[in-house]
Amino acid sequence: MRIGPYLLDNPVILAPMAGVTDLPFRQLCNELGAGMTVSEMLSSNPRVWQTQKSQMRMGHADEPGIKAVQIAGCEPELMAQAAQHNVANGAQIIDINMGCPAKKVNKKMAGSALLQYPDLVQDILHAVVTAVEVPVTLKIRTGWDPENRNGVAIAQLAEQAGIQSLAVHGRTRACMYKGEAEYDTIRAIKQAVSIPVVANGDIRTPAKAQEVLAYTGADAIMIGRGAQGNPWLFREIAHYLATGEQLAKPNMNEVTDVVMRHVHRLHEHYGDFTGVRIARKHVGWYLQEQQPAAEFRRHFVTIEDAAEQLDALATFFNSVN
Repeated sequence: MRIGPYLLDNPVILAPMAGVTDLPFRQLCNELGAGMTVSEMLSSNPRVWQTQKSQMRMGHADEPGIKAVQIAGCEPELMAQAAQHNVANGAQIIDINMGCPAKKVNKKMAGSALLQYPDLVQDILHAVVTAVEVPVTLKIRTGWDPENRNGVAIAQLAEQAGIQSLAVHGRTRACMYKGEAEYDTIRAIKQAVSIPVVANGDIRTPAKAQEVLAYTGADAIMIGRGAQGNPWLFREIAHYLATGEQLAKPNMNEVTDVVMRHVHRLHEHYGDFTGVRIARKHVGWYLQEQQPAAEFRRHFVTIEDAAEQLDALATFFNSVN
């Protein structure tokens, strides 16, 4: 799959997820086979760009692979400025968020709330595309609610505005993450536009990835929650799509190495205080996926010191290896 001048190594993309797809996680997913990774969403409000949280998200010097940055907001002019600001900071692709279902985002008329206002969608897309010379992509849901699935109409607006790739999560905003993702709308969108379409939602195995690609005709798939605690999923899917063969699951030595490396990078990136707290949720996901250990998980979330976290993990994995 190609986005503008950028050719992806494979059609398996890490979805942008607030509080999850920070630089350490993107680096890891890239190393484990993701064809592209996309940053956490960055606000288009310039008043928050100088906060420590935004500054941690805006540096792309150490970014692996293609540097794709997602922006969120509802004012065309501010979205255009945010795109320019992030390109100046190294972004090679700008992704526009019209898919986030979170209440705090939607009440500001950003994320998937925009799907209710096609005229505003059009204005935002046009403003961002004309503001930067890098490719602009878009992520949406299938609509605001099941009675208003307007994904096809939004996709056509996107193509007309110059959007170069479209990712679609197979749920409406009202559905949040409940029930099962539906792929009929993604299939209809793919048939209605000529730009690359990326299918997203409930893809957690190589076989499911192949099934979704075959059914929708999409050009690539996007993995979100399925990668939490299981970044090996990228190489497993990429290998399966290329060869039809199932890769073996990582052994405990590799799991140990990846978890330790990830936690160490979180400490380095955020500093000991914040890094320790962010590591807790990632380790919880790893243990849930790879090595169920409720008692150790309860202990791990009480640890306040970075070195102690790493020591505790080393001791735990030595005991299960």
